[in-house]
Amino acid sequence: MSHNFQKDISGCGLIGIINKDRTRISGSFVTKSLCLMRDRGNGLGAGYAAYGVYPKYKDLYAFHIMYDEPSAQRDTEEYLKKNYYIEKKEPMPTAPVEGIKIHPILYRYFVKPLSEKAERESAELEDDDFVVKTVMKINSEIDGAYVFSSGKDMAVFKGVGMPGEIARFFRIDEYEGYIWTGHTRFPTNTPGWWGGAHPFTLLDWSIVHNGEISSYGINKRYLEMYGYKLTLLTDTEVVAYLFDLLVRRHGLDVLTACTALAAPFWKNVDTMHDEEKEAMTALRVIYGSALLNGPFSILFGHKNGLVGFNDRIKLRPLVAATKGKTVYMASEESAIREICPSPEKIWSPRAGEPVIVELES
Repeated sequence: MSHNFQKDISGCGLIGIINKDRTRISGSFVTKSLCLMRDRGNGLGAGYAAYGVYPKYKDLYAFHIMYDEPSAQRDTEEYLKKNYYIEKKEPMPTAPVEGIKIHPILYRYFVKPLSEKAERESAELEDDDFVVKTVMKINSEIDGAYVFSSGKDMAVFKGVGMPGEIARFFRIDEYEGYIWTGHTRFPTNTPGWWGGAHPFTLLDWSIVHNGEISSYGINKRYLEMYGYKLTLLTDTEVVAYLFDLLVRRHGLDVLTACTALAAPFWKNVDTMHDEEKEAMTALRVIYGSALLNGPFSILFGHKNGLVGFNDRIKLRPLVAATKGKTVYMASEESAIREICPSPEKIWSPRAGEPVIVELES
């Protein structure tokens, strides 16, 4: 009797690691885990995000920018010089990799907004708001320029290639961080290009995603009402901006923001007791346009922790594990056991219920 065993890949692979005590680990550690999920990607995108990698410049915004041509770099740097103090500017350190023949011009800048900005109408904006404005302006108005990392003491490294190729290209093993996320991409309905690889970021938010945001249209229109410009040709971009809007600008805590993005079905709301039902109804009404629909599992890092959550009926896999002060999240249990063979606890989070891990004070 023959058997035909088939593996359900479900597209894309995610890995997240956080050391709650802020112990920093090498990027080679997360690369080893991500490379195990090779069959979840097809070489059209991979990337890493890390926190705690720039301690020398921890009070400055680290802009990672890719350029299609030198003219885009000239226009971008002219804007930056008028509006920012630039502590350091340099090409991003890279290494030759056989599988990566063509890539954008890659530079990084450690900057701080000037108190008297050239864009006078923006002079009263808080620094974070002005950085968001800068990212939106460069990405939407300067042809051939794209800011793909803009937080403090954190960095994103991404491009078109397999996880091992991108890791070698950006020399990931030379960086250490206390939070890491990684992604290998299998795009199905969006182009595979350097700017479209994950993670997606804004300030210190970094998002890696497996699945499809079928509510992208209404989410995009909702965000545009608040000044966000979506230009990156992929649905995942909305998630990074929604967290920035709900948590940083609207002041929601992370759990409430996750609940708004993956809210319970109305039939479940109807079964809640009065006080909880009233609160959940209000949340669904106010943030109805922020609700994420479609199959997804998402990891997002930020300056205070790491969060993982699924869609409301868990159509994409997510596994979590703990050992000591370290928490792991991934698309597959095998990716966790590759770097943590004997976790103390391992489980699959329930649909719509986030795993929220915060750094210790």
